[in-house]
Amino acid sequence: MNEKCSPEQMRWFNEARLGIYVHYGLYSLLGRGEWTMYSERIPAKEYAQLADQFRPAPRCAEEWVEAACAAGAKYMVLTTRHHEGFCLFDSKYSDFTSARHGAKRDIVREYVDAARKAGLHVGLYYSLLDWRFPGYFEPEKYPDSYQALVKQAHDQVRELMTGYGRIEVLEYDGGWDARLAGKRPEWSKFWRARELNAMVRELQPGIIINDRSGEDEDIETPEQVIRGGKQRMTESCMCIGDSCAWGYTRFNPNWKTPVQLVQNLIQAAQVGGNYLLNIGPMPNGSVRAEEQERLQAIGNWLKRNEEAIRNSRRCALIGASEPGTVDLNLQGPWTQKGNVGYWCIYRWPGRQATAIRIGTPVRRVSLLATGEEFPFHWDERTKRLVISGLPALPPDPCCSVLKVEFEAEPIRTEEEDLSAWLNG
Repeated sequence: MNEKCSPEQMRWFNEARLGIYVHYGLYSLLGRGEWTMYSERIPAKEYAQLADQFRPAPRCAEEWVEAACAAGAKYMVLTTRHHEGFCLFDSKYSDFTSARHGAKRDIVREYVDAARKAGLHVGLYYSLLDWRFPGYFEPEKYPDSYQALVKQAHDQVRELMTGYGRIEVLEYDGGWDARLAGKRPEWSKFWRARELNAMVRELQPGIIINDRSGEDEDIETPEQVIRGGKQRMTESCMCIGDSCAWGYTRFNPNWKTPVQLVQNLIQAAQVGGNYLLNIGPMPNGSVRAEEQERLQAIGNWLKRNEEAIRNSRRCALIGASEPGTVDLNLQGPWTQKGNVGYWCIYRWPGRQATAIRIGTPVRRVSLLATGEEFPFHWDERTKRLVISGLPALPPDPCCSVLKVEFEAEPIRTEEEDLSAWLNG
């Protein structure tokens, strides 16, 4: 039986909130992103010549792990094989691997060893599609190629699930049909996904599987957008630079700022989800300075404020609601743990901050990073919380967090008469 993860098995993932994605492969040598083979229609034999040039630095996996730890991430996900078909592991079912070409090393082995040594949870990415197979694009015209493609996927996923110890996250990709004409049930049938995932769960009990094989499984993995899940937890996958540049892209001018990245992380936590932030190592496997600097900035912020992020959950207070509601809070969203609300203020209001429709009495207000307390007044009749004595300038350039301790779990009050506030 293909049983999904229980809440207990998902607990570490819910608590983590931040993971680091690593996109690395032959495409990294070209410096134009991970879709270059397809987007430029490079013939398979011509593209395969890159394999002997693939020579990552001896300790590159350790560098990825160090960058993830600097960011405060609790888990990582490595692209073991992208759509180009080149495996970063030693496979019995393909000669197109890092173990048989170039540096002749099992990069996946180096990664899982380094991640475990650092205490990180281990995740693997695997692309089901492989552009080298005509049967992917035209399965009816090339049925033997199609069958070989699906068999390779099942065989290689089995290798990854049996050859590298405990694997805690499996991120599929490439499950869609080549013409984007089918629906998810058709994708699942194409890849025999139910059979595949049942095998994965038998080999790796408790593993967390994403939704890209055509089956829903444990988590939704939207790209470049942060949203709450419809039925499952979301893991929002995002690039530090341009949205199309997962793999190394040499000229990538649109870097997100540390402020944007921290606030994206907060928004993921706000909807009860995770933030999987991508790095695209350079051809030699090194992490470029622009990425290292931003990851370190996230880590520095988390050292001061992680209580508002780790193991937090959705909060009913205004600012933490889904988009599209009438009420909003211009300062920023809330997260919650029990009787404590964390007001994550993006736009610092100055010496006074006001929150409305607060239905629970307040006991204490402090700056999370320092513990400094501030005077406040909660009006039981109007349900307004006014916090005074705040610094004139924002204490944190990325996001300042006010820790608000309530007498019970914070609730948002209803307003039967939407105009009542006009009269005070």
